Amino acid sequence: MRAVRAFLLMILAAAAARAAGRVGVAAAANLTYVLEPLDAAFARARPDVAVVPTLGSSGNLLAQIRNGAPFDLFLSADMDFPRKLIAAGGAEASSLRVFAIGKLALWTTRPEVGLESIAGAVRSARVRRLAVANPRTAPYGRAALEVLAKLGLSELAGPKLVTGENVTQAAEFVSTGNADAGFVALSLLLAPRLRGQGRWIEVPASLYSPIEQGAVLTRRGGANPAARSYLEFLSGPEAREIFGRFGYARP
Repeated sequence: MRAVRAFLLMILAAAAARAAGRVGVAAAANLTYVLEPLDAAFARARPDVAVVPTLGSSGNLLAQIRNGAPFDLFLSADMDFPRKLIAAGGAEASSLRVFAIGKLALWTTRPEVGLESIAGAVRSARVRRLAVANPRTAPYGRAALEVLAKLGLSELAGPKLVTGENVTQAAEFVSTGNADAGFVALSLLLAPRLRGQGRWIEVPASLYSPIEQGAVLTRRGGANPAARSYLEFLSGPEAREIFGRFGYARP
């Protein structure tokens, strides 16, 4: 009887393993600290699904997907990169949606740097190095350059700029003292790891185009029910509450 019971348990375990899903998520770097509570919430509803995230700049993740990286879902910091993937035949057009709207902040860990205004901080002689994400691949970096242009500070700020591969690396430049200040995603500053470090000022939304963050199922993900389930979860009330906690606005 024990042998039969062990055999049955082995069969049930194998069936459970087959039923379990896996979702490979390519996620923009601004989501670094948001994914953990999101995935934990999703796991409570779908414990049979393993979510495997990979973080990076949206442009670099797009390149990886185009080159065959096994991602089911692309969470970009903008809508342009998912649309490019759709145009190239690498994603399911009907699945495209805005899942959150990001916010930009100017952050410093140096007490001598004043943050009375965005323009004043950028002009300050105490800000010799100003961190931004790579504007070619990171929408938050593109937004930062748009802010500087609207304030008429592009030329002045140019020699000060230090560019991170993505917005998380731009934040690392500030946290490690390799930059005196930096334009970063507000979501990073509201995360437990960075909350309370230094000072920040939110950049007025009028100074840059809305950072509409887009989610889309890749061609591979379109055939994965677990990926579709995770995409639907991102639009639900629990996910929206988590996004709000990290400073994102609702679509």
